[in-house]
Amino acid sequence: MHRSIRLRPWQKHALERFSATDAADFLAVATPGAGKTTFALAAARLVLASGDISRLVVVVPTAHLKRQWARAAADLDLHLETAWSPSHAALPTDMHGIVTTYQQVAAHPAALARLARGRFVVLDEVHHAGDDRAWGESLRHAFSGAARRLSLSGTPFRSDTAAIPFVEYHDDEARPDFEYDYGEALGDRRVVRPIYFPRTNGFMEWQAPDGTAHAATFDDPLATARANQRLRTALSVEGQWLPEVLAAAHARLSELRLHHPDAGGLVIASDQEHARGVAGLLRRHHQVEAVVATSDDPMASQRISRFAASGDPWLIAVRMVSEGVDLPRLRVGVFATTTTTDLFFRQAVGRFVRWTPGIGRQPAYLYIPDDPRLRRAATEVAQRRRHNLRRGDGREGVEQPPADPLLAEVQAAAGAEEQLSLFAVISAVATDAVVPADEVDEDEPLLVDDDPALVLDLPSPPPLAGRPVAGHPPAAAAEGESRAEAKQRLRRANQDVVRAIARRTGRSHAEVNAELNRLAGVTTVAAATLEQLERRLRCGQQWSQRT
Repeated sequence: MHRSIRLRPWQKHALERFSATDAADFLAVATPGAGKTTFALAAARLVLASGDISRLVVVVPTAHLKRQWARAAADLDLHLETAWSPSHAALPTDMHGIVTTYQQVAAHPAALARLARGRFVVLDEVHHAGDDRAWGESLRHAFSGAARRLSLSGTPFRSDTAAIPFVEYHDDEARPDFEYDYGEALGDRRVVRPIYFPRTNGFMEWQAPDGTAHAATFDDPLATARANQRLRTALSVEGQWLPEVLAAAHARLSELRLHHPDAGGLVIASDQEHARGVAGLLRRHHQVEAVVATSDDPMASQRISRFAASGDPWLIAVRMVSEGVDLPRLRVGVFATTTTTDLFFRQAVGRFVRWTPGIGRQPAYLYIPDDPRLRRAATEVAQRRRHNLRRGDGREGVEQPPADPLLAEVQAAAGAEEQLSLFAVISAVATDAVVPADEVDEDEPLLVDDDPALVLDLPSPPPLAGRPVAGHPPAAAAEGESRAEAKQRLRRANQDVVRAIARRTGRSHAEVNAELNRLAGVTTVAAATLEQLERRLRCGQQWSQRT
């Protein structure tokens, strides 16, 4: 059975190039929001349908993205297990593969090597494999035996200290087999949003860890350590700079919500305490109860999912809303973190450029400190935006701005960690807010012309095992639920019934589990199909009713 899918032109071209190569490795670099996941899943359908490769392994940066990939895969009739662990000897026969994280690969490379041998592997945001030298080695161990590997990234990346496995480099720069950047996406229309960068200067005063007092604006040239302290002072919830910027961003979001009612805002905070402080500012000054999601919160992924489906105005995140997280309703952001690397900034920009069909012109805004490092990064994005929005109106590209003389002092990466207990904010006052001059450019197209999507028929992968039990309808996931989520729901229900039986009969959980497995013909719960889990649950419910 074939399935029709709507592809953007770049996705179709990338798929054609991927299909035309016999190489084991393929690297696709495409701007955030362009649809890398859809391209990769379409490639997976083609690979599995060929019959030479039967299973799929997807690796992603975060646990939240595991669920997101599983749902996207289910829309293409591909079923990915999100609850894989090294104790699972084999995949359930009703799943096409698994989706796991780079952390799990680093922890269990040998187990994944057995699972991935001769199979198709997708490495999402593969530059994360360079976050830790051990991760790259684990990746090589786990997936060298794969039949094919598709690597994805939302931004070009360098080898830095260690080259990432399965990626070809030229002069330390990763060389993609297919590349699609933000400028191209803007030029194609209705793929990504144009983004603008209101920036705010300030006068900051602070006490450094060595006890010395300092005062500076963002226009003052400072060495890296002092520049980091100045930025940290501006972003403090104790000063006036951050509340004023939050007020401007909230006003902008309120204005956008008049025409885009569920438009949302995101504050990228520095740490958990800072996120709580920002939430307090929004609560006190704007009567807004923001959603807070931090990486050390086990419920963070669920909070992000609820925010995505809601109309809540503000989300505050720390190391959670990274590449791939699908929150297309985000229209306004506040860059309130002390992380200033180009890669992190581009990742942040990617959260706001995802196109939403049906609402016409939809610029996005990321409010930034007027720190020279962030100013330079924003200028690079803005140059591509201006050139491509005006492309085709008879004008040449805009002139490049003059080099910023302040950058030489502060371009280096952040220095050594400071003695936090000795650092103290004295004051931070916002000054000279700069709204991009081209924001109200009357020549900007409406971006509502010509839907670029193309329809492509994809062949189906080989059928999975699993037949309905006589007398019972075939098992199926609930609406909006991936097969992996349905199986997680049934596993929890099975656990509940085991506890109830053990409590009533006095038998151990191990004894009850073993008997239910025997009655249902299940080897292990982890390897059970959806039908087997439903059968096991029925056996448990009948047993529970008899006790």
